[in-house]
Amino acid sequence: MPFKDPDDKNYPMIRIFPAFQPMRVKYKDVFDLKGFYEALHEWLLENGWKDKATKLDYWENYYGERIAQGGMREIWIQWRPWKIPNDDMMLEYYLDFDWHCIAVTNTEIVRDGKKIKLNKGEVELKIRAYIEKTYERKLTKPTKKELEKMGSLERLFFPLIRPFLKLFTKRAYKNEIELRKKELYQETYAMQNFIKQWFKMKRYLPYEESKTFFTSQAFPSHLRE
Repeated sequence: MPFKDPDDKNYPMIRIFPAFQPMRVKYKDVFDLKGFYEALHEWLLENGWKDKATKLDYWENYYGERIAQGGMREIWIQWRPWKIPNDDMMLEYYLDFDWHCIAVTNTEIVRDGKKIKLNKGEVELKIRAYIEKTYERKLTKPTKKELEKMGSLERLFFPLIRPFLKLFTKRAYKNEIELRKKELYQETYAMQNFIKQWFKMKRYLPYEESKTFFTSQAFPSHLRE
C-alpha cells in the first residue's frame, strides 16, 4: 500500500528507491532496549529527521507487544521519519524502520560492584530508504493550500506541464536526483554504523572512527568488560 502525503489524502507518493539494498542489523544478547530506543531516536533527531505530519520528533506509527508464558515479550515497532535534504523542496527523504524484538526478558548484570537492570533477547531492525519526487506532485497536482496561494493564470498553467515531466526529470533534475541518492546512502550507512557501534558489533571502516556521544548499554557475552 503506497504512503500518502499528509497534505493530500488522495495522492500517493512517487518513490525512488536508491540503488542499495535495505539495511538490516540483528543483535542477540544482553542490552538495554529502552536505552537503545532513545539513543537511535536522538541520533535521527540530531540529523534532522522528523515526523512529516507534525514536523516533530514522534515518528512512531505502530507499536505491538505480545507477552508469552514466563513473561517473555515479542515486540513490533514501526518508525517512519522524514526530512527535506538541505532545504531542497523538490525532493524528500524517507526511512522505513521495522523493529522486531524476540524473547525479551529482564535481567541484571554486575559492573563495578553495582547491579544494572537490563534486557536479554534479540532485536532486529530492517531499514529501507527512499526518496519522493515532490516536484511531480507540485507541478501536476498541487495541494489545496498551494492552490489557494496561486493566481488564476498559475492554476491554468499546471495541466500543461504534465506531458513534459519525464523530460524535466531527465534533463533538468537527473544529476540532482543522483546526488541525493548518494547522499542518502551515505547517511543511511552512517546510521547503520552507529547502530552496530552501539551494540559493539564488528565493523569494517575505511576511516578512523571518533568516539560516539551515546554510551552503549549492550553487553555481548563474547566481550569482556
